[in-house]
Amino acid sequence: MDAGVEQFLERHHAAAMATLRPDGTPHVVRVGVGLVDGRLWSSGTQNRVRTGHLRRDPRSTLFVFDPYDSSNAWNWLGLETTVTILEGSAAPEANLRLFRVMQGQPATTPRTEKIGWAGQERTTEDFLRMMEEEQRLIYEFTVTRHYGMF
Repeated sequence: MDAGVEQFLERHHAAAMATLRPDGTPHVVRVGVGLVDGRLWSSGTQNRVRTGHLRRDPRSTLFVFDPYDSSNAWNWLGLETTVTILEGSAAPEANLRLFRVMQGQPATTPRTEKIGWAGQERTTEDFLRMMEEEQRLIYEFTVTRHYGMF
């Protein structure tokens, strides 16, 4: 990832993610993305359609944009990627780090600080419990090609 791509991703967390159905047609969904320790992540769950697609074919394309900045409405970034699914006992903590970044906090924010989830401020312990109950996982994107107006 070059410096321009990294700078764009540090400021923009809204994206559309395309995965491939078994017949090769795209399946698109809106997601949030964030750079955590230089790695591009998004969150999902075990039972998401896109998770099933990625288990079969790890290719995904992201369209990253800023839905709120009308002065830069045409700024966008396309990323062709290969996805690794990070799951298991470390996934709740990884989601905490990702959501801290997407909410404008450092990934290493102290555990005493609350975090927003489902329209409410949550304690770290409540957030981690919810991540476990929802069977949350992380999609880690390895960028193979980028393009756009950024």
